[in-house]
Amino acid sequence: MNPYDLLIAPFSEFDFMRRALVGVLALAAGAGPMGVLLMLRRMSLTGDAMAHAILPGAAVGFLASGLNLFAMTLGGLVAGFAVALGAGAVARATELKEDAALAAFYLISLALGVLLVSLRGSNVDLLHVLFGTVLALDDATLLLIVSISTVSVLVLAVLWRSLVLECVDPGFLRSVSRAGAPSHLAFLALVVLNLVGGFHALGTLLAVGLMMLPAAAARFWVRDLTSMIGLATLIAAASGVVGLLVSYHSGAPSGPAIILVAGGAYALSVFFGPVGGLIPRLAPRRHLEA
Repeated sequence: MNPYDLLIAPFSEFDFMRRALVGVLALAAGAGPMGVLLMLRRMSLTGDAMAHAILPGAAVGFLASGLNLFAMTLGGLVAGFAVALGAGAVARATELKEDAALAAFYLISLALGVLLVSLRGSNVDLLHVLFGTVLALDDATLLLIVSISTVSVLVLAVLWRSLVLECVDPGFLRSVSRAGAPSHLAFLALVVLNLVGGFHALGTLLAVGLMMLPAAAARFWVRDLTSMIGLATLIAAASGVVGLLVSYHSGAPSGPAIILVAGGAYALSVFFGPVGGLIPRLAPRRHLEA
């Protein structure tokens, strides 16, 4: 098979592949920065919990209107914000830590969402909600994903300094400015928005994968925050492209293929990444000379 048939023909000859390509590139633009900031805030598992938190709302939208983009998006947004606020309220009003509260909400949300979809939908509908349909994106869904990524980039540009300060030294930010709490809430809102966008393409079980795996991989290659975000975005985009090609040529499901490619990038980074990777750490180092 020549390089054209292997790499270019799937996208040039099939409209559904071009739509999927645009979708994953747009998701990468928004998910890359979100994943890096979540990782630096030690909130990586929060992203996973939030991804499952949108499932009951999307399921209610599905029960009300079927596979309707607006209904499922609105339901997912409402459920995501409700879980984020609810877990925070429980953590502040009781002795339960926020990670434990999120874990409880996550488990309840996942079970409730699956139950709601199963009440009315078929197994195909359940698979659509859990694993997405990146090869079946229509114009409206593409517009939603691109809009979410655009809003994310613009908001990050406006709040960049306060978000970085909150990652590095939240105590200092609280002492010199009142922007900490609004910035944190805006950041959580962006996380929910990007997870809802990823939900339509990759499903609730895989949406967080394109957010966290490239970010974790980038951490092994660079130390600078700006470079880390750029590299995470590139890894996410490359994982989307390669995953679509693997899915096309092998017949494997596209969503899992994309996430497994991102997982492969993470595994390579763990072994070979110059910033804390296993092999560079085992390599002999020069001793300081007087």
